[in-house]
Amino acid sequence: MWGRQRESYSMYKRMPSRDNTSVVDVEDNSAHLLESMDLETTNPSWRLSFPYVLVATLSSFLFGYHLGVVNEPLESISLDLGFSGNTLAEGLVVSTCLAGALVGCLFSGWIADEFGRRRAFQLCALPMIIGAAVSAITGNLMGMLLGRFLVGIGMGIGPPVASLYVTEVSPSYVRGTYGGFIQIATCLGLMAALFIGIPVKEISGWWRICFWVATIPAGILALAIVFCPESPHWLHKQGRSAEAEMEFERLLGGAHVKYSMAELSKLDRGDDTETVKLEELLHGRHFRVVFIGSTLFALQQLSGINAIFYFSSSVFKSAGVSSKLANVFIGIANLSGSVVAMTLMDKLGRKVLLQWSFFGMAASMALQVSASSSYMPESGALYLSVGGMLLFVLTFALGAGPVPGLLLPEIFPSRIRAKAMAVCMSVHWVINFFVGLLFLQLLEQLGSQLLYSMFATFCLMAVVFVKRNVVETKGKSLQEIEISLLPQE
Repeated sequence: MWGRQRESYSMYKRMPSRDNTSVVDVEDNSAHLLESMDLETTNPSWRLSFPYVLVATLSSFLFGYHLGVVNEPLESISLDLGFSGNTLAEGLVVSTCLAGALVGCLFSGWIADEFGRRRAFQLCALPMIIGAAVSAITGNLMGMLLGRFLVGIGMGIGPPVASLYVTEVSPSYVRGTYGGFIQIATCLGLMAALFIGIPVKEISGWWRICFWVATIPAGILALAIVFCPESPHWLHKQGRSAEAEMEFERLLGGAHVKYSMAELSKLDRGDDTETVKLEELLHGRHFRVVFIGSTLFALQQLSGINAIFYFSSSVFKSAGVSSKLANVFIGIANLSGSVVAMTLMDKLGRKVLLQWSFFGMAASMALQVSASSSYMPESGALYLSVGGMLLFVLTFALGAGPVPGLLLPEIFPSRIRAKAMAVCMSVHWVINFFVGLLFLQLLEQLGSQLLYSMFATFCLMAVVFVKRNVVETKGKSLQEIEISLLPQE
């Protein structure tokens, strides 16, 4: 029976003809096909996979928390650890985390493929727990840098694994919505860091509490993931089909197991257990999808979003708004856009959201350019600058923020998914680092008008790139997407 069902679904291999098949066999085979078609049109309950998606997004919450945890306490940290006024040391406390994230990201694909998605989450949580504890108890700068580097390693492993896991365990009709939870969790992490850091100026040593608090969600992630199902896609790649069936039953319900396994078998060419080499990702039949993914992340960072996140306080300060209030406004705009994106991801589709998001970001940067004009009255310039910045963050969160992390695991073939994701996220971290490093120097040498015009140009380039290269994945199974994108051998 399984052999006939596999024949019914096989779109990838040529199967030999069976001229002597009896009428009974044909009718039986047709019955199985109709039954499977019915299952395809009947969506599994989203409630089965939802709790596991929430556990996975704890890694994104931690990612956001550690990005923001030193923003408010940095002055207190520098005073207590004896490097107050040393801008290089203060910059290292912030950027060492990014260096660790690049290292973690480079190994994330190998970890996810070698040990599975669940164990990868635990290996993400472990350095975050140790690093946060080291940062909390240290009495000098070197201890703080070590703690931040360890935390960064966990931050580098977490996001690509979260994107992989959520993509592989989600029913196709809610995969976009579930992907939106990753961005929302990141926003909530940033806002939690801001909220917990409020008493830092009034209570001596409060910054240590801020780091200790980070160990709680990391510990919950490490423990809770044990009770979550492993990715059936990873199990199938390992040849553990019986376990994959069991996990599909937990995620989708028993009625959808056979259809889901048949979907996986469409692309079972017997080479999934072979090691994926870097050369395979950079040329040949996999080059197109890796190029699309890397370019999307590059354009996302070259749009200037992290420059806005890192240096928004100075813009708001010039408008007479305190840095705390500025961070609240930025956080609200980011969270609001992420919530809207989550509701629209499976209705409008990924491609539409990406195009309009980048277009809105270009328009927002045009407002910033206008605000920098010498012909603009001072009061009007302040309103345009603040309004343009908030609109930029809002439109980023509507598409350019959440979509690439969801879209890339969808378009990458199962065999290369984890390692290709690591390559693309590495591009993200490298450009993120250099934008943060060079932004203030470029602003001083080029002026705000030219620099913001460059950011707007990259956003418009992204609109054109998405229109020409990105395929719509809304509502499609991962196997259907792979067949449509990957050239046949």
